[in-house]
Amino acid sequence: MRIEIPHEHERPRPTGNNTASPLEPSEVERRKESLAARAEQNRGPAEHVRLVLRRSVSRTDQAPSHRNISHGLPREQRLDHRPRRNDLPQQMVGVALREEECKLLTVAGRLRVIATCDLAETVYGNRDSRMERDLAFLRQKGLIEVDAVNCRRDGRGGKVEQIEVVVLTKLGRDVVRQTGGLPRDQQLYSGLVKPREVEHDTQIYRAYRKHAEGIERRGGTNLRVKLDFELKADVQKAIHAETKLNPGRDMAEVKQQVAERFDLPYINDGIQIPDARIVYDLEQTADDIDQGSRSGHEDIEVLTAAYSPGHLRAKAQSGFHLYASASDRVSVTARIEGDHHLIDNILEL
Repeated sequence: MRIEIPHEHERPRPTGNNTASPLEPSEVERRKESLAARAEQNRGPAEHVRLVLRRSVSRTDQAPSHRNISHGLPREQRLDHRPRRNDLPQQMVGVALREEECKLLTVAGRLRVIATCDLAETVYGNRDSRMERDLAFLRQKGLIEVDAVNCRRDGRGGKVEQIEVVVLTKLGRDVVRQTGGLPRDQQLYSGLVKPREVEHDTQIYRAYRKHAEGIERRGGTNLRVKLDFELKADVQKAIHAETKLNPGRDMAEVKQQVAERFDLPYINDGIQIPDARIVYDLEQTADDIDQGSRSGHEDIEVLTAAYSPGHLRAKAQSGFHLYASASDRVSVTARIEGDHHLIDNILEL
């Protein structure tokens, strides 16, 4: 049986007459201008910038790089930046986040719980519809939880008011840790704890915002937040270590020493812990060159009508920067009306 094996026909070689002529300089310039205009159009406004979560790879494993114009692609396919580390959760690889979404996640992680009304004002410029879309997307991706919790009643009757709040999930906390660009000593939180204290805890963000603005005006940079959870844990560890080292030592003496170590006030046989401590860096002066970077911290406390008079006085004597909402300030003032010098130091949220 004879089998015909087809042979590849010889491809005609281009002759001198078929050689493409180079582009004229004028046409090259026109194409450059066209590409530049198209790239500018694709870039879009700054508010649409995306951070795309991708696993980082070594240079030897990278495929040849190609320029990617992401305009018009689905949200999960837009490419921009890469996380700092290689342990991003698999389900988040390729997910694109807006600038506002990144800020929302970072704020919620640092301050633990944020009211959506505060997010709308500070992150979204009161663009509620955009915030709602982003919240829905972040919930669908499993990065946040949105809950409605009851406000304090403080003995009042009538309908119970509610407040809508946002907290990170554990997945959201991991994503912020890998992509948020935060200092390693910045603690991040997830989950809703102590629902009865949520209204008070949301006010910590408002106090932080007001106080941080003043620190930045005075030259403070690289602000970090330490909530009372972290401070209490550090204090308890220090007390435990000291009592273990010297079992017979007087506890009051131990607490006072630990309070001095953490620069916390020791009042009425107890260490006063603020709601939040803002740590920041200071600009070096000529005298600081040999001493390295300088840092400072300031403590803030949010007072509410739920505080007892004794608790209010201890906080007022602590030297913390005190804040209270307009309604709470009336009640707080009434409870310590005999201490006018303390009332004057309470700032309104």
